[in-house]
Amino acid sequence: MKISYNWLKQFIKTDWTSEQTSELLTDLGLEVEVVEKYQSIKGGLEGVVVGHVLTCEKHPDADRLKVTTVNVGLEAPIQIVCGAANVAAGQKVPVATIGTILYDKDGAEFTIKKGKIRGQESHGMICAEDELGLGSSHDGIMVLAEDLVPGTPASEVFKIANDEVFEIGLTPNRADAMSHYGTARDLRAGMLQRGVNIELITPSVSNFRVDMRTLKIDVNVEDNHLAPRYCGVTISGISVHESPSWLQDRLKAIGLTPKNNIVDVTNYVLHELGQPLHAFDAAKINGKIIVKTVEEGTKFVTLDDVERTLHKEDLMICDEKGPLCIAGVFGGKKSGVSEGTTSIFLESAYFDPVSIRKTAKRHQLSTDASFRFERGIDPTITEYALKRAALLIQEVAGGKITSDVVEVYPKKVEDFSVLLNFSHVSKIIGQEISKDTIKKILVSLDIKVNSVSDSGLGLTIPAYRVDVQREIDVIEEILRVYGYNNINFSKKFNATVANSPRTEDYKVQNTIASQLNSQGFHEMMANSLTTAAYAKLSTSLKEEHNVSMLNPLSSDLATLRQSLLFSGLEAVSYNINRKNSDLKLFEFGKTYHKYLNGYEEHKHLSLLISGNRNKETWTSPQKTTDFFLLKGYVKAILSRLGIEKISNAPVQSDIYSEGTAITYNNDILVEMGVVKKPILKHFGIKQDVYYADFNWDLVLKIITGKIKYTEIPKYPEVRRDLALLIDESTTYESIFNLAKQTEKALLKDVNLFDVYQGSKLPEGKKSYALSFTIQDNSKTLTDSQIDKIMSKLQQTFETELGASLR
Repeated sequence: MKISYNWLKQFIKTDWTSEQTSELLTDLGLEVEVVEKYQSIKGGLEGVVVGHVLTCEKHPDADRLKVTTVNVGLEAPIQIVCGAANVAAGQKVPVATIGTILYDKDGAEFTIKKGKIRGQESHGMICAEDELGLGSSHDGIMVLAEDLVPGTPASEVFKIANDEVFEIGLTPNRADAMSHYGTARDLRAGMLQRGVNIELITPSVSNFRVDMRTLKIDVNVEDNHLAPRYCGVTISGISVHESPSWLQDRLKAIGLTPKNNIVDVTNYVLHELGQPLHAFDAAKINGKIIVKTVEEGTKFVTLDDVERTLHKEDLMICDEKGPLCIAGVFGGKKSGVSEGTTSIFLESAYFDPVSIRKTAKRHQLSTDASFRFERGIDPTITEYALKRAALLIQEVAGGKITSDVVEVYPKKVEDFSVLLNFSHVSKIIGQEISKDTIKKILVSLDIKVNSVSDSGLGLTIPAYRVDVQREIDVIEEILRVYGYNNINFSKKFNATVANSPRTEDYKVQNTIASQLNSQGFHEMMANSLTTAAYAKLSTSLKEEHNVSMLNPLSSDLATLRQSLLFSGLEAVSYNINRKNSDLKLFEFGKTYHKYLNGYEEHKHLSLLISGNRNKETWTSPQKTTDFFLLKGYVKAILSRLGIEKISNAPVQSDIYSEGTAITYNNDILVEMGVVKKPILKHFGIKQDVYYADFNWDLVLKIITGKIKYTEIPKYPEVRRDLALLIDESTTYESIFNLAKQTEKALLKDVNLFDVYQGSKLPEGKKSYALSFTIQDNSKTLTDSQIDKIMSKLQQTFETELGASLR
């Protein structure tokens, strides 16, 4: 955003330098990135003075050149060789003295130097208007008024405008400062805090009056939500032509190209007050103005000669025959002001920011008006800005006000109410600020103090401060005006220890992430936005549960994911296609679901492994990953978190060709298994992928944060092995549970170390080789105790499972 310092001084009379002002603006949060000089004529005609031609004689060696002596206000006249046919003695002319820098039509600079032309010395140049940048004529030198004094700077004669322009890096939330008036308002608050009591001057509209009521145009607003406030007035008898130089200079200084006096006034008020305006040619309006949406697919040609297809939610300014303008965004070709316009309907309105933002994005239009409307302008100055523009139009284009101001404002846009606690101010800022100073700062920002107590203030925030609606926002306002640099810092070195439990999500997450990293996993972070088509890959996911974006960037980013699997498989496919097929990936992320009673989101931890376990080396052969490796990683995580009393259950999701689930109190804690081939095929993956999905929300509920420990046993453990012949249907889990139930006190562990199935065994049988670890923490076991335990285990297996020793 560009702010003219001269323009700013119309609102706030200050003798501060631009450096002082830019420093204060930056402290206030309106960061001045650069200060540029502006001159209405490039170079400002510095070095160009009024000269009086004393003599003019023909050059002795050139027919088309003349040798002149010119009084330029020095002790003695200077000699200048001139090639203009119209130069003559007695003229007052502009003279570029030696060292003056001028610019050609392409902006390239050239310096006037002392020289000789055909043997005659020349100490300057008598200039034409195009050489000075004052016009395009090169027919001859400029001849000035006879009453001018030789030596007078040309910048004074031609009233060259000099200005300084602040380039402000405005943050999107500061819609209130998107104008010279808004910037001046902030500057005044900052100056008051620094002890400079200065008045904020607003342009007067007291001279606004209706001259005659001969051209009334009624207004009908069909949707007051999209257009909460709408004002308009007609002005007749205007003359459309170039704007006066002062108006052009104001616009040029901030980088705008002048169009004509009517359009320039609307742009001037936009950048002066922050209120966008639009002028319609009144002769092109059929009947009344109607503010409404139109049918989907309606064609409309905008001012840039582009035919656009309108959306059913685009708010349009229409007449009784059709659209005239895209409200708050861009005008229409047919209703725009032209050189033949003699009467206008001037519009000033407050439109819904969300509606304008969506319309501007749909049509890929970004204008000064839409930039402000979509961020939220001041709804209280709609009529004031209209009157201000009408008076300026009368000043630069003539004409008379030919109607009353038509206003549609059924429901006032309310201010915001906020309660401010003094203790919260001190806590957030880190320093005690006096209550009087706080009140003074708030009042300087147009924030009303409704009630005062020992503990805080009841405040009313003006509606134009759309970024200040909470207590923390008010504290930020206090701090930026008080000055960040005025906050004292202790010279002591302080350390802060966060008092958060060990079960805090981020702590648990970091613990498990570190564990997985140490096991060779890489963390991935996928986009939560995905395609809706993934829900069709599994019956466990329902398309009606998709959370769809209202305004997606593309069809591939149109829906929030219901599962972490598919974004994970995208990463697997991406890596495999780049010859990185040995993968161990994990991700902490959320899934999103839409149900009849509302929306839900759940946090998950996902593990994906595929390819070989380790890199190929001469000491160890390659071995592919398998389900049991994944299960080991899962069990290690649960063990690290201290989660016990878990059970196995059948996997419920159909994304697995085979797998299992781990439950806790009948709630599914983890599902894991081999991903189905058809799903892998969809992503172009030909190798097996093993996937585990943790219900992280449930994990956080289960863990207690208590550290459990036991003393290292003093007495030795004993291992005994059994080779059992059992039915093929018997699972290791059933043997494990049965052993634990049989000997609860001394049996510490059961391990399956060999499985055999083959022709040497009876049909329907298999062989399990199991080891049993036995230990007593209070004494050394005797052989008779060990034999008794093993005999009891063997008998139980024979009775319950039909097992026999091999």
